[in-house]
Amino acid sequence: MSNTFDSVTASVESSRNPLRGLWKPTHLQRLYYGPNSVKDYLLECMPTETSKAFVLTGSSLANKTSLIKQVEEQLGSRHASTFSKIGQHAPVKELDEATELVLKDESIDTIISVGGGSPIDSAKAISYRLNEKKKGKFLHHITIPTTLSAAECTLGAGYTNEEGMKTGVAHPELAPHVILYDPKFALDTPEWLFMSTGLRAMDHAMELMYHPTSTEMPCRQMALYAAGELFTNLRKYKQNPKDEDVITRLQLAAFASLGFLALNIKGALGLSHALGYALGSPYQIPHGITSCLTLGHVVKLKAESSKEDAEQLARMAPYIGVSKSGDDAKDATAVGDAILKLVQDLGLKTTLTEKGVGKDQVPIITKLATRQESGPVFDRVKQLVEGLY
Repeated sequence: MSNTFDSVTASVESSRNPLRGLWKPTHLQRLYYGPNSVKDYLLECMPTETSKAFVLTGSSLANKTSLIKQVEEQLGSRHASTFSKIGQHAPVKELDEATELVLKDESIDTIISVGGGSPIDSAKAISYRLNEKKKGKFLHHITIPTTLSAAECTLGAGYTNEEGMKTGVAHPELAPHVILYDPKFALDTPEWLFMSTGLRAMDHAMELMYHPTSTEMPCRQMALYAAGELFTNLRKYKQNPKDEDVITRLQLAAFASLGFLALNIKGALGLSHALGYALGSPYQIPHGITSCLTLGHVVKLKAESSKEDAEQLARMAPYIGVSKSGDDAKDATAVGDAILKLVQDLGLKTTLTEKGVGKDQVPIITKLATRQESGPVFDRVKQLVEGLY
């Protein structure tokens, strides 16, 4: 997720100094949360009285739940049409089809994404393409997330091209205008998916701690809060997946993990995300599961290989129930171990062997993640990937 279009940057020095920095928020206008948020507030989130909305979602939500029908009925005459074919990793063919439908209807000025990262990113990509064809025609984006992927927090949109590789677009105008965190919309989400995307949110929180241009306030402070909430409430969710209070707490933790990213952050998040992209689309592994595979190991690698990264990751220890020893490398390693234990406790531990990825793919995965073909970084990451089997 590259934000290179923005000319303002926080320097590495200001990033490491908690008392100097810059935070440039996105244009998010409203964030509603709690039971019945959609029922109570959706209509007032529309930009005008005459606005028409295009609803974008996946087939499971459309065909196996009553949620999409509820949104359509609530919109009434403001509902233009619904596209419900968005699949995992947002294949470009489906994106093309949905974009054409929006282009044909001049009345559409709003897009409502319902679901996880794929529908949300697809909505952003459609808005980007619409503006490419009709300058100044970005769509008003209302999103109703049903997972903890936190795609609603960014201005980047990832999708899968014809070659099966993840690609994407980014622009400040792509950040959603309204987020509706309604726990009732997450009750039908498969438990493994909801919990694994919780690990994706944890991935955001951890990688923003050591990102060279993230800000101390509010980004890192909220990442610390997010990790603590995720550690506590993912376990509670596993015990009772229908507890709407716990779901809401997790939704807010997901927002805290990435909602304060800022427009001025440069470059991709970090190694765990880079590995996630290398493993996701090419091998059809959901991004929540890629975070379950990689995050704990990446944190431990960072603890060993970088004094500055270890110092930032060690700050996480007390928030996730790890006692601090005062040795940053040791404490950061303990944070990595705690993440691996959480994955195991949630029943999400897996291997690349179980996911059908052959060991002959290790050099390819490593090259994709590091953008290198040799050298010390390549070697360390290759060793990490080999350990995922």
